Amino acid sequence: MSIFKRNSEDFLKLPDIDCSRNAPFLVILVTSRLGQMEARMAIRNTWGKERVIAGKRIVTYFLLGNNSRPYDQIGIITENILYKDIIQKDFMDTYSNLTLKTLMGLEWIHKFCPQSAFVMKTDCDMFVNTYYLTELLLKRNSTTKLFTGLIIRHSHPVRDKNSKWYVSKEEYPGNSYPPYSTGGGCVLSTDVAKEVYVVSKNITLLKVEDVFVGLCLAEIKILPEELDSRPIFFGSNVPFSPCRYRKIITSHHHSPAQIMLYWDGMERTMDEGCPGDQGNPQAVDI
Repeated sequence: MSIFKRNSEDFLKLPDIDCSRNAPFLVILVTSRLGQMEARMAIRNTWGKERVIAGKRIVTYFLLGNNSRPYDQIGIITENILYKDIIQKDFMDTYSNLTLKTLMGLEWIHKFCPQSAFVMKTDCDMFVNTYYLTELLLKRNSTTKLFTGLIIRHSHPVRDKNSKWYVSKEEYPGNSYPPYSTGGGCVLSTDVAKEVYVVSKNITLLKVEDVFVGLCLAEIKILPEELDSRPIFFGSNVPFSPCRYRKIITSHHHSPAQIMLYWDGMERTMDEGCPGDQGNPQAVDI
């Protein structure tokens, strides 16, 4: 039996977008907590800023739960009035409910933005190179049947009750997990995102949200694939250099100040040559 209670309440906050009129190519969903406004602002001013890259529209929204502090929610109400980029439901915003937060984002895609082509799920302390991601998605020449990221294979359940990743045999009796991507940066074609959301209702919820998504993928028979022949998704903090960051998608564990600094450093040097560089798509901020 699941330790979670599935939440069927209405959304508290929805972003200001009509996907039926101007469907984005890529929707980036960022898991965040109520008190992380500084991180959200850094993302809004850098890689999360709405823009057009190689003729494709990219938008970013933040996934939030709730907490027991009313003044935090008042702040979110004000923030959403200003930026109109928050997706929120009324469940407790804890690590154990990260799976619910991810499913909330996929539910929003399923119900409100099925016209998009791709969905990325990431976190508030990630650096995301939307230029290179768009370039690689366009090279793929298909907008279906994709799940990619930092792929983990041959992983096993953690049975240590003191671990934050502990999973009991009642929750998951198997001895190994199917392939999955770390939750800090996974990319799905929208058809797969919708299928994951639908099939998730039939699978016992795990608090380890990236593994749970992997279980959903196995159920719908989607194998994670590499988007490039070289490593491009990183679950660690990649030392910064403009040329290095041009050819990666994610780097983890960044402060808001680092995100601002690194994004500026990368963008300012976009027109400069790098070894093996064959140009970058042009972007237009909206």
